[in-house]
Amino acid sequence: MHTNPLGASRRSMIRSLAAGSILLPGILQSLLGPEALGAEDVNPLAPRLPQFAARAKSVIFLYMSGGVSHVDSFDPKARLFADAGKLSSNRPGAKPYLRPGWDFKPGGKCGTQVSDLFPHVRDCMDDVCLIRSMHGDHNDHFQATLGIHTGSVTVARPSIGSWVSYGLGTINQNLPSFVVLAPFLPYAGSQVWSSDFLPGCHQGTRVLAGAEPIPDLARRAPSAQVQEMELGLLAQFNQRHQQSHLNNPALAARIKSYETAFGMQMTMPDVLDLNGESDATLALYGLERGSTKGFAWQCLMARRLVERGVRFVELIDTGSNTNWDSHSNMKDHAGLAKNVDQPIAGLLKDLKSRGMLEDTLVVWTTEFGRTPTTDAPLGRSHHAACYASWLAGAGVKAGTVHGTSDDYGDKPAENPVHVHDFHATILHLLGFDHTKLTYRHAGRDFRLTDVSGNVVTGVLA
Repeated sequence: MHTNPLGASRRSMIRSLAAGSILLPGILQSLLGPEALGAEDVNPLAPRLPQFAARAKSVIFLYMSGGVSHVDSFDPKARLFADAGKLSSNRPGAKPYLRPGWDFKPGGKCGTQVSDLFPHVRDCMDDVCLIRSMHGDHNDHFQATLGIHTGSVTVARPSIGSWVSYGLGTINQNLPSFVVLAPFLPYAGSQVWSSDFLPGCHQGTRVLAGAEPIPDLARRAPSAQVQEMELGLLAQFNQRHQQSHLNNPALAARIKSYETAFGMQMTMPDVLDLNGESDATLALYGLERGSTKGFAWQCLMARRLVERGVRFVELIDTGSNTNWDSHSNMKDHAGLAKNVDQPIAGLLKDLKSRGMLEDTLVVWTTEFGRTPTTDAPLGRSHHAACYASWLAGAGVKAGTVHGTSDDYGDKPAENPVHVHDFHATILHLLGFDHTKLTYRHAGRDFRLTDVSGNVVTGVLA
């Protein structure tokens, strides 16, 4: 029985803890006796082996919110240039075709055609497998955003990042397994990184740029001695409570979240401190020293998080703020592309130079593409029937293009890739059979890919 050298009563100590911080440091695994719970229940974020040998240990998921036009970026269509202004005969409403706003040029030694929207990424195409035959299930932002993140466009489901956390745990117990770098909320809000019916410790932790990247990150205890006392006291209370609730995974997840919060107080400030990064590295990303603005900061932070053992890092560029939803004028894509192009290329080059691209999977996607025809005179509408995404790094067949669209980029023509196939492939690279990574909920086994999806073997090295 520990004594309280400050003479505080048990009740007053609990009150002081509750008032001190919402990030109460929880019970440490080293303080838990092995008899309390099984190892998996004690630490639901313990590192786990995949089902088979994996090519990827972590994922950086680059999400462009609003719907990037594939026919203006990664999928050149000569017929759109030639037939601009002609009425479409195979689309409702007979709207005219719209000429792409940017020219396409070959990139890298592989010669993959990419438009002038992404000149820096174009230079990195030797490391990229580009998919030009993606398709989804919904043309509305909210539903399509859920679809590319959770596999469902109709009901709440866990995010892909949560599934990866559930399957693999985390290498660094002082950091979350799933981190989201999002300056603005995307369509569908925080459901994009929700763990839903998975244990709560697998939910994404949102980190913002600026003075308070995570609420209550700074310690509030008046001294290290007092914080150590708080930790010891909570350890006793939590251990006692857990021993009487041995089969309560929600309780174990909650206690683990307090542990992670305390670990973040010690570790995250170092992750966020870019003073040790060289001028050359900052220039590679296009980031000014001292700046925490823009996608460049997000990309560099993603590398630092993965470097320290975070399993899944998602970067959302603009959320539901001013984004890629260019209904009135496709020229709006120009500023958005400039914001992300150099940082993404910098990330790929930085990972490769450090040997990290060998086991880090970089995913670039949007929720859908845009129509080959006009919406407003100079804009395009939503288009889930066909769009482009790409993969780079661990286990990906670099310098290749998988799938094609028809002459106008309207529909997949060869090797179509559904969102479920895309997710199945990402899980495969992480060492999981997507049909066997399941969680029992409401009387049935759920998985990220619902009841369909196939690994796209054509993108695998």
